[in-house]
Amino acid sequence: MSESNLFMELLFRAPRPVKRVISVFADLFFVAAAFWAAMLVKLDTLSIFSNTQFWLLLAVLMPITLFSNIKLGLYRAVIRYISIKAATSIGIAVLLSALSLIVLSYALTIPVHSAVPVVFAAFLLILIGGSRLFIRVVISSTKNEIKEPVIIYGAGSSGRQLAHSLFQGNEYYPVAFIDDDKSIEKRVVQGLTIFNRSQINSLIIKHKVKRILLAMPRDNKKRIAKVLKCLEPLSVEILSIPGSADLVSGKAKIDELHEVSIEDLLGRDAVAPNQALLHANIQSKVVMITGAGGSIGSELCRQIISQRPTKIVLMEISEIALYSINGELQTLANKLDYDLPIIPLLGSVQHKNRLLTVMRTFGVQTIYHAAAYKHVPVVEHNVIEGVRNNIFGTLFVAEAAIEAQVETFVLISTDKAVRPTNVMGTTKRMAELILQALANQIKLAKGKTRFCMVRFGNVLGSSGSVVPLFRSQIKSGGPVTVTHPDIIRYFMTIPEASQLVIQAGAIGKGGDVFVLDMGDPVNISDLAAKMIRLTGLTVMDKVNPDGDIAIEYTGLRPGEKLFEELLIGDDVTQTDHKRIMSAHETWLPWHELEIILLKLEGACREFDYEEIRRLLLQAPTGFVPKDGICDLVWNAKQQSSVDSLTV
Repeated sequence: MSESNLFMELLFRAPRPVKRVISVFADLFFVAAAFWAAMLVKLDTLSIFSNTQFWLLLAVLMPITLFSNIKLGLYRAVIRYISIKAATSIGIAVLLSALSLIVLSYALTIPVHSAVPVVFAAFLLILIGGSRLFIRVVISSTKNEIKEPVIIYGAGSSGRQLAHSLFQGNEYYPVAFIDDDKSIEKRVVQGLTIFNRSQINSLIIKHKVKRILLAMPRDNKKRIAKVLKCLEPLSVEILSIPGSADLVSGKAKIDELHEVSIEDLLGRDAVAPNQALLHANIQSKVVMITGAGGSIGSELCRQIISQRPTKIVLMEISEIALYSINGELQTLANKLDYDLPIIPLLGSVQHKNRLLTVMRTFGVQTIYHAAAYKHVPVVEHNVIEGVRNNIFGTLFVAEAAIEAQVETFVLISTDKAVRPTNVMGTTKRMAELILQALANQIKLAKGKTRFCMVRFGNVLGSSGSVVPLFRSQIKSGGPVTVTHPDIIRYFMTIPEASQLVIQAGAIGKGGDVFVLDMGDPVNISDLAAKMIRLTGLTVMDKVNPDGDIAIEYTGLRPGEKLFEELLIGDDVTQTDHKRIMSAHETWLPWHELEIILLKLEGACREFDYEEIRRLLLQAPTGFVPKDGICDLVWNAKQQSSVDSLTV
């Protein structure tokens, strides 16, 4: 570091009182310098320095100027963050000083040339204002030497706010704006030129940029996805500013940058919810959520609380999950200034008496049944528990709801229930069959409870989503693991899925199977590659053996499909909501389904895995298993039998 830079660094690190004293003495010097310079310019003689009247005039002028500077807050402003307001204060201070010079010359009867105050004001403005501007420039140039150069994509209000914030910060230094609006190309905003997208690569090379900051409205997902597609091939990391909702609420600041969300990559614009449908089964009602601490269950709770139910009952088997969602909802209710009774209950959906007691005690009117074992490989390895929880758990909740005269029952189903190749999907399709059969029974008996099912695919950010796994693997240096190069999945955000579930529940008339529009399917291998490239890294493959992170294919897991389907058959109708469709499914009357369920319950009690497999194949679920029985206990027993025979 040079001596001048070292001096400036020591000066900047000095305590605030020391800096103020320095500023005061500097301004007094500037007043004297401006005064004598003005006198010399107009009188053009050195004899002015021997004129005691001029010295008297200056002696009185200096404290008056200092007093006005203090009152205008010139010594409270931080020079490195000098703003338009501070510049205005400097102008007013200079004007007051010049007026004081005129008044004092008349009051003290000291003749001063009429042009002297004007010249004095000009010199003083240059000295006081220029010195502060000079210090700001020096500080900025010193800081920019150690800050990382970045490009801001988006020269709108968000981009300008971000640039201003970064100039004041210590981490990034914006070197240019990029914007797709041709009408503002080549304009200069906050000292930065606006370029079009075609020039971005040359700017990256010129300024050695490693990061591009995305400052675009979050509500236009398709436009963001289009921009990301263009930026993806560049070897730079893409970061994004928080959404406007978080900025307005104060949850985040403009310069709190984060990785590009997968929602942005998918380019799917959320449809504004129908408030009437959101209110229908929740507002002024007692609502119960099973599996309340899970990914979908917890988001349902957040959506439900905003619709102001009279009471919310949380049923959860996991103690820590229940504790977490209960605390979050209590905090949310306080923020909404809403005195909502929240009932956190531990319990399993396999205990019908517990469920019935809870529903009757609290007068439950609406149930969202999200409790399920949903991880395909886990259920493949634990068949009986998967059957008990997903099939009989749904049966017991539904039967308890009928007995407690619950008004609405909504099952959270899955795309894996369509032509299932695994036990998890088959158990969820069996759960749908149960509700379809019970709905028919209720219609015949003119009962009260209305059943419906909502089927959708993967949700982003859930406990089973590949997205957090990929992020973790990329951060640790890879490899990123994908089961198969051709595997595809449908994706939706948890909030959108939960809102659509609630709205679908309000549309249902009884026994309906609703299917959510999940948009276009996503190739998981392509998704992994995009995530790698958008972090500024490259994919290591045959074409690029020197890349940063490899994608490894581990093979399909037990029961896993290459692609998921959302519908059975082609008999599908559109509902009044553009993202919700109704599928007309085959079903069994209750008296036929009950026989299968009784046999299935007996097979579970006897741990008869072969019979369970036979019954699941017999039921009208479309179950076509890709593997044999994968249950860990059954396999261990089989191996033990083989070993004993070998001996």
